[in-house]
Amino acid sequence: MALVTKHGIILEKTNNSFENLGVFNPAIMQEDDTVHVFYRAVRNGNFSTIGYCKLESTLKVVERCKEPLLFPETPEEFQGIEDPRIVKIDQTYYLSYSAYDGINVFGAYATSKDLKTFERQGIITPKFTFKEYSELIKNNFEKISIVHSLFYDLFGRYKLERLMKGKIYVWDKNIIFFPKKINGKFAVFHRLFPSIQILYFNDPSELTTEFWKTYISNLRKHIVLQPEYKHESNHIGGGCPPVETDSGWLFIYHSVESKSNKLIYHTSAVLLDLQNPKKVIGRLKKPLFSPTESYEKKGEVENVVFPTGTALFNDKLYIYYGAADSRVAVASVNINSLLNELK
Repeated sequence: MALVTKHGIILEKTNNSFENLGVFNPAIMQEDDTVHVFYRAVRNGNFSTIGYCKLESTLKVVERCKEPLLFPETPEEFQGIEDPRIVKIDQTYYLSYSAYDGINVFGAYATSKDLKTFERQGIITPKFTFKEYSELIKNNFEKISIVHSLFYDLFGRYKLERLMKGKIYVWDKNIIFFPKKINGKFAVFHRLFPSIQILYFNDPSELTTEFWKTYISNLRKHIVLQPEYKHESNHIGGGCPPVETDSGWLFIYHSVESKSNKLIYHTSAVLLDLQNPKKVIGRLKKPLFSPTESYEKKGEVENVVFPTGTALFNDKLYIYYGAADSRVAVASVNINSLLNELK
């Protein structure tokens, strides 16, 4: 296993009202020796906004805003905008996030030219109730996942939605843009539980209801990774934006293990083909790293290391992650050693 060094906590909650419950799951944009950090800031009541700070090199905070950079503006974002990731494609920054209204979660993104002002581009994930979703996958769910069959049973066969108030939509989280177009199209990871899928499009206007009906009816062909190992026994999901290397796309993702009536969130790694990211070149059979430190084991959610961004300095890859849904921490690994292990 590639040797991982944990550097500890670099960011914690403050007394500022928008981040007095926790700060975690940061989007990372590296520009030379500067690292821009767009983190999920949570206030009492579990309302989330996006805060901002700047690092000098990898670990030292040299600037931190006392107000949110992005905050909820639409009904879908009522409870918060969560878990951002960011990439730069050509001259535009793409910041993706989860829009949470208190019940439902959708994937959305915003764009910027200067990392200071962002223009919302809206929701790009499907909007189907569980009943509608179960109808779309009913002919092939047994080929995808037992969890999908559970969705079908609970919300299709047993009409569980009738017992709930309001419409309950299938969650689609962990929207992550690739940092370059593939075959001329935007490439985006997303997660319809419990697997990771890939989405291609030229323009978000293409992502109509009819598009998603066809996509979900053939969901199996869009799956990149499915839970495979013990540490992935509950589900997997996206982590950091893929890192382009000569060997392939290095993708750091999160994997969740069910163990003794609790969930443990690990950080895992896979190497994917540059032209066809559905093709796996190599995948670690064990986590890259797991919750071992007190700040990873104790917090708002216990036993969580949730990777969301990276920065590369020489041959050292720094992985920024949410620790126990409470704080931002950093780990590093020699990227060449990791790539050799994956190959």
